[in-house]
Amino acid sequence: MLLLYCQLLRAQEDSGGVNSPDTIKAQNLKQVVITAYGQQRKLNETPASVNVINESDLNRYSNSNIAAAVNATPGIRMEERSPESYRINIRGSSLRSPFGVRNIKVYYNDIPITDASGFTYLNQLSFYNVKGVRIIKGPGSSLYGAGNGGVMLINSFPDSFYNSVRAAYTGGSYGLNNAMGEIKYGDPNFNNIVRYQHLNTDSYRENSAMRKDVFSWDATTKRDASNELSVHFLFNDLYYQTPGGLTLKEYNADPRSARPAVGKTPGALDNKAAIYERNLFGGFSYKHRFNSQFENTTTLYALYAQLNNPNIRNYSRTSEPGIGGRTTLKYKANIGQSIIRLQVGIEAQQGFAMIKTYGNIKGAPDTLQTDDETNNRNIFGFLQGTWSLKKWVLEAGLSLNYSDITITRLSNRPYTELSRNFGTEVSPRFALLYNAGKLIAPYINISRGFSPPTAAELSPSGSAINLALKPEQGWNYEIGARGLIARRLSYDMSVFYVSLENAIVQRRDSAGGDNYINAGGTRQPGLEAHLDYAIIEHPMWLLNSCNVWLSYAVYDFTYADFVQVSADFSGNKLPGVASNTLTAGFDISVRYGIGFNLTYSYTGKMALDDANLNYMPESHIVNLKLSYKHRLGKLIAEVYAGTNNLSGQKYSLGNDINAAGGRFYNAAPGINYYAGLSLTRSLK
Repeated sequence: MLLLYCQLLRAQEDSGGVNSPDTIKAQNLKQVVITAYGQQRKLNETPASVNVINESDLNRYSNSNIAAAVNATPGIRMEERSPESYRINIRGSSLRSPFGVRNIKVYYNDIPITDASGFTYLNQLSFYNVKGVRIIKGPGSSLYGAGNGGVMLINSFPDSFYNSVRAAYTGGSYGLNNAMGEIKYGDPNFNNIVRYQHLNTDSYRENSAMRKDVFSWDATTKRDASNELSVHFLFNDLYYQTPGGLTLKEYNADPRSARPAVGKTPGALDNKAAIYERNLFGGFSYKHRFNSQFENTTTLYALYAQLNNPNIRNYSRTSEPGIGGRTTLKYKANIGQSIIRLQVGIEAQQGFAMIKTYGNIKGAPDTLQTDDETNNRNIFGFLQGTWSLKKWVLEAGLSLNYSDITITRLSNRPYTELSRNFGTEVSPRFALLYNAGKLIAPYINISRGFSPPTAAELSPSGSAINLALKPEQGWNYEIGARGLIARRLSYDMSVFYVSLENAIVQRRDSAGGDNYINAGGTRQPGLEAHLDYAIIEHPMWLLNSCNVWLSYAVYDFTYADFVQVSADFSGNKLPGVASNTLTAGFDISVRYGIGFNLTYSYTGKMALDDANLNYMPESHIVNLKLSYKHRLGKLIAEVYAGTNNLSGQKYSLGNDINAAGGRFYNAAPGINYYAGLSLTRSLK
């Protein structure tokens, strides 16, 4: 039916309307250029599993956040337990993350925004700060430092740059207000982008309202062909309420309710559970080309996070400044018919944190419970070589990782100072690819990951310090292939096996407090695939493009050997990971500026605890978006409207794993709507 519908819309060339290149998706893998493992190269010459999310993929959905676009790619699950409370799962990596982004290294315009403790405040970015994402699945330790989950590379510059002013507004269900202003100005050697976004919503559940303001400035300047400087600055002011997890009985009775009071334990409304967060980020990168063979890029940056968190258990106040730097020397030479590339460098981070925990009296701090200062340091050096000969690409890398932490508890008398040195870890990587042409490019990728516990895991807020927690480490073995069949069907698939030792597992007590233990290990085999078929792709026809695509992942993740006291979880499924996920889409772009996007997402049932006694049922979610873009001289106007969860499916987009008392469930919104207007005026 879809094929027939697209064929009926074909017509001859017409001179009206807006032909938007953002809605035309190139299918030729030979033309898709990405940056991964420190090199810019074609996707079919990259011997690694990389998910590519472009600006056109992001614009298929609501412009409130990037979660839907990320979740449309195989092997990735971006969760949102309440608005702006994000968690990212790459091949099961959220096992240790009750909240926030851990075990994943995140770079913003090639500058780390993962702090020295291993935590990433991904919610400091607005939707409009993200113009493209590249996600390396599996350990990237050989070039990016500690982390078993993977690496997330975020770019804030659009594919095409021209001087313009843009304003956009989106309104929707549950009091959604999303306003954005943007100025792009400069010349071929000097680009500036200034953005501001305000976002607020009452949200779906009780005690889950949020407000967010983000200001950013990104600039690049080229003095000449050999010297390039980029500067980035971002400020975020965020407030969001946290409704808390529900039991199955509460979830079935009223999924929109906040966690109620139970006995002497107050509820989320009673203690005004919320997050007050401010982030400040600034950094620059300087690239210098010595000659045609040598190039150096040096980056320096600073981070600051301030977090106040009244919650059910207590009230914590955190201040986290940090600094860091990275320098990379690249060498490239042609030797006969082969090309040799070498990268050598070092990255270092220093983090400080002052964490005070109080009792919580109806959202106000009470008696001081703990007063901690933490000092984190991470240093790693790396070396990577790539040898290319005709259709072969051989890549090998190695990093040496050093990290330590010191925690001083000032609230004790006398005060106590505890330190932990995680030693020096070696993380190698080996990859081989054979590019047999458009039809197929198979590869193998073997890498070792290393991930020390974060400061929040060693010293959870209001809990005892646990420096006995061991680093998580393991190997990733992967075979994959990508290619293009009959110029229309592109595919990208991989089969992998991950084995972890000392996997870090989270526990949550009845008052909402977290603690962490080491499991013996995991076995994580899986298959991931993405198919994309271009039914029509012709910018001069009435129907510019008609496209169908599908992402699929199947996992069998289990504990290898995990015994805790008298409980034996060996062989049980890893909680928080669905055995099957599928996302399919249908996209149409009409020459007169009309766009249509339909998305279906299936998530299989998933275990919610290590004992596998509780499961989240499967879910089926349908999203729809319509848009119309029209040019009026130098002004481009776009109107759009959409609906999420069209069928009103009852589901959760983020569960509390291993929660005491069965408080696993956080309901996601039912059917909801949005509509908006975007105006862009060229300054040429």
